[in-house]
Amino acid sequence: MEIRKLVTTVEEIKTEMGKDLPKPVRRATALAVIKNPFEGKYHEDLQELMDAGEELGTLLGSKAREALGIELGEAESYGKGAIVGTDGEIEHAAAILHPKLGKPFREALGGGKAIIPSANKIGPAGTRIDLPLHYKDAAFVRTHFDSVEASVSDAPRADEIVVAVVVTDSGRPLPRIGGLTKEEAKKEDGLR
Repeated sequence: MEIRKLVTTVEEIKTEMGKDLPKPVRRATALAVIKNPFEGKYHEDLQELMDAGEELGTLLGSKAREALGIELGEAESYGKGAIVGTDGEIEHAAAILHPKLGKPFREALGGGKAIIPSANKIGPAGTRIDLPLHYKDAAFVRTHFDSVEASVSDAPRADEIVVAVVVTDSGRPLPRIGGLTKEEAKKEDGLR
């Protein structure tokens, strides 16, 4: 895997609608800009991208957790996504995100039972993507339904893929729509 650049950002929300938050909401996004080995023509076997996903799960998960300054097991929400350059195909994003990225990403955070929500798209340099978030141990915890927008100004180039993960240390600011809370969640099946 050829990585051109890595980008890590941290967003910290201290107030919402004029109300101070009891604890700041922090979200870290870690992105890798990689060369697409299959750009420009159809390839049946995408194993190389699947293997890259495995490496990126560890690398990006660790970078996001470290950027938040949290220990293993302290992450609350997660998500992932990819933007494929215009000489690639959407299946290239799927190959990175789905078969192998999840397990090492969860391990880099110290666990997670829920499915990792994802988004993917094709676009030119500067394309923005909304990375969906939910609670890492129970997907139906409403307080953690959220998203983070991510982009890299000069990527993806036509022959590149931007791969992104997002990790939080809390749910949304001032959640109040009811439903299952993280304290009520059984955290057994990744759903409730």
